[in-house]
Amino acid sequence: MSALASSSSTSGVYLGGSASSIKVHKMGLGVMMLTWIKPQLTDEQAFASIKAAIDLVPKDEKLFLNSAEFYGGPSHFTANLELLARFFTKYPELTDRVFLSVKGGTAADTIFVVDGSPQNLRRSVDAINAALDGTKKVDLFECARVDPKIPVEEVMRSLKELIAEGKFDHIGVSEISAATLKKAAAVAEIAAIEIEVSPWSYEDETEKVIATAAELKIPIIAYSPLGRGFLTGQISQETLAQDDPRRRLARFKEDAMTHNQKIIDALTAIAQAKGVTVAQLSLAWVCNLGPHIVPIPGSSKVHRVQENFAAGEIKLTEEEVKSIKDAVTGIGVQGGRYGGLSREVEHLWG
Repeated sequence: MSALASSSSTSGVYLGGSASSIKVHKMGLGVMMLTWIKPQLTDEQAFASIKAAIDLVPKDEKLFLNSAEFYGGPSHFTANLELLARFFTKYPELTDRVFLSVKGGTAADTIFVVDGSPQNLRRSVDAINAALDGTKKVDLFECARVDPKIPVEEVMRSLKELIAEGKFDHIGVSEISAATLKKAAAVAEIAAIEIEVSPWSYEDETEKVIATAAELKIPIIAYSPLGRGFLTGQISQETLAQDDPRRRLARFKEDAMTHNQKIIDALTAIAQAKGVTVAQLSLAWVCNLGPHIVPIPGSSKVHRVQENFAAGEIKLTEEEVKSIKDAVTGIGVQGGRYGGLSREVEHLWG
């Protein structure tokens, strides 16, 4: 059983900094998997998911839609943005219903090289705008990771120059530590902060960044709030395709999945007692962390989008919040958030 989809009683979230007059819905949409998975979705399938999310957002709010220069994967970096360009070409009346956030700042042909130089930021933003082909202006640009070679203050100044040229409207930051966030916010108006947040991805630094964001009056955009799909309870060794890129992640290795299934079993019991799905329980837990939290789950299925958005209306008791935390910490998550390498190598919490 799951909660019914509803947006009538929702209250949105105001963005920060230069975008403080813009109100987005309390649930956003990540679109990475619309072009990352195999077999490739048809435009009709992808468009249906995006439109379903927009339809659930009240008219006085915008859908926070999160894409990236590289969400097409290594074979076609900008495929995700080109998909969005086709969507906005078909539905031009929906462009103003969406707040489009796009990550960039990696090398031109690989996500494993972080390059915050002025030259590469310009290249990245230009590539993004070229892929969108004038169908929708980029509302917010953010570097996907913090470049340790360049002071974040210099990166912010470079982005401000690109805004002055009219290439995009607002600045965001991603996978950033609380200390670096304070430095960035001292020299630029930050509209949003994107970090990973879910019941099984809640580290000490996560808590610090959420608290710092609240002090700065900047919302948290919570990516992977469903643990890259694992916290839906629908993924197992048997159901995950052999060529699925998630199999390269530490938490999706066979031994780790077997162990982490115990967390799903515990959360499922809590969800069933609440009368919601385990995915909705996980999203409600993320929302419960603060009124400035906007989860951005993604799905290629309309009914899953509707299920996810309904989670924004679910209220958890203190006892339920504690039971979810106790279940995760008591069992313990096996495997790191990405490949299990150091945070320096994976450019985490820059």
